[in-house]
Amino acid sequence: MRRNTPILLLSAGHACVDVYQGAVAALVPFFIAERAYTYAAASGIVLAASLLSSLVQPVFGVLTDRWAMPWLLPAGTLLGGVGAALSGLSGSYGLTLVFVALSGIGVAAYHPESARIARIASHGSHKAMSLFSTGGNIGFALAPLIVAAVVADGGLRRTPLLVLPALAGAVMCLPVLRALQHRQAAGAGGPVPAGTDDTASFVRLSLAVVCRSIVFVGLSTFVSLHVQQRMGGGTAAGAAALFILYLGGAIGSVLGGFLASRWDRVTVSRWSYLITTVAVAGVVWVPGPAVYPFVAWTSAGLYVPFSLQVTLGQDYLPSRAGTAAGITLGLTVSVGGLVSPAVGRLADVTSLQTALAPLVLMPLLSWLLFRTLPEPGVPQPRAAEPVKGDDTGAGLGPAPGPSSAP
Repeated sequence: MRRNTPILLLSAGHACVDVYQGAVAALVPFFIAERAYTYAAASGIVLAASLLSSLVQPVFGVLTDRWAMPWLLPAGTLLGGVGAALSGLSGSYGLTLVFVALSGIGVAAYHPESARIARIASHGSHKAMSLFSTGGNIGFALAPLIVAAVVADGGLRRTPLLVLPALAGAVMCLPVLRALQHRQAAGAGGPVPAGTDDTASFVRLSLAVVCRSIVFVGLSTFVSLHVQQRMGGGTAAGAAALFILYLGGAIGSVLGGFLASRWDRVTVSRWSYLITTVAVAGVVWVPGPAVYPFVAWTSAGLYVPFSLQVTLGQDYLPSRAGTAAGITLGLTVSVGGLVSPAVGRLADVTSLQTALAPLVLMPLLSWLLFRTLPEPGVPQPRAAEPVKGDDTGAGLGPAPGPSSAP
């Protein structure tokens, strides 16, 4: 397998699994239209997809620090797809919550181990890691289009077709896992961050990720309905806004990798959050079609730090890289879901625009937290240590302990 092929396949697989993070928000307008859910009830669906994910994703990270579990990539992808596929089949609100929660667990199982394997495959390159993150952003961007293509004509009863991206993603994982297992057997290792754990910096980084999560998940849940109201348009106007929100993330992730190769990751992330504050204000208050450029600006600005935060977290906690990835990737897509019901409740009693206004402060808080963060040392490559693995592919990872970070 060529040097860049594993990271390309991982990026494509990442796109397939992150379709299901975007699909939950994309299904919200259809749940409201077909089942007459309130804003609060609809945001509860996003909460169900996020709650278990926010709790279990760091747990999966801790587990992958102790044991390499590459099988989580195809298994998590399939569980994410099956949960989303079943979400539209029952008219029961409770069962809908269960199915989207299962989808969230699948996504949570996938990300810590995929981040570990992607960093090995990337040889420590910020550009390669940004490509891996971009795959997920593309999945986000395609989600509203896939959901609209599946559900718009046939209704929620056609959601079983949403399992197809999961099948494709699971298949693409397999050759990567085999190739990296062969590479490990040959003694080729990935870059290992040097130094001791900097827990204080990691906590500040995590708080910045929380603030980013709140604004992004809040907008992804309600921007479609917000733009419809601001423009007086139909579902197409809202779907376009959601598509731009997700597509801009793909551009931002690639841009972040290139900028970090010229300046350090902390500086790039700090400035990105500062200018994104203006963009979020434009989304909330600018009327008419002019809102779309602000949606794109917001998305790109929030995603410039995305992959940089993952590697920063791993470098702040070099002895617990899986835990770091579980928290930074998990909080990115989970904690915002815990806040979105409050946004929905406020929208029910006031207006959607009023409920979205506090989101303007979130990137500003992330900027303040990044102002005090140091740039960790650059990872240094070394040969992999011999690993005792079984015939399931567990030998992909380095031995646990301080030297196990990819």
